[in-house]
Amino acid sequence: MKFMHWLLVGCVVALPLSASAQWQWIDKNGKKVFSDQAPPPDVPEKNILRKSGAQPRPATGISSPDTPAAEGTEAAAPKARESAAAPKPSGVDKELEEKTKKAEAEEKAKRAAEEAKVAKAKADNCARAREGKSTLDSGIRIAKVNAKGEREIMDDTARVAEQKRIQSVIDSDCK
Repeated sequence: MKFMHWLLVGCVVALPLSASAQWQWIDKNGKKVFSDQAPPPDVPEKNILRKSGAQPRPATGISSPDTPAAEGTEAAAPKARESAAAPKPSGVDKELEEKTKKAEAEEKAKRAAEEAKVAKAKADNCARAREGKSTLDSGIRIAKVNAKGEREIMDDTARVAEQKRIQSVIDSDCK
């Protein structure tokens, strides 16, 4: 049983060693990037925060103190630049971009539905205002119910005021 405990402790202690074989740098946008691959050659040395011990940085034709110079670096440099020029985005970034695009599309659809609802309400108000204007312009007597619940016939001043109100509704909603 003690052997199993020691084996478990050994695995727990060795676990961080596998995670230390990671690269960490700050990209051109100022974001921290974590990867198991070396950063592209356009990332300056000062922006590399952590280097993997197992993977040297791709050769760029310039040797630095921490990358050993190899023979034929000039011949290997174009291949390294080509492979590093097109960095592969991680899966998390793709998922985040997809979620962002989906949220933007939903927001746009919601806005369009709200605008359609407002446009329909304006069209309904316009139709009702035009009907009311034609009724007022016809010259027939119109009765309204007052606050006490009694019917009152509109006089000429009330008719003119109502025509102005309806015309302002038409001007605002019927465009």
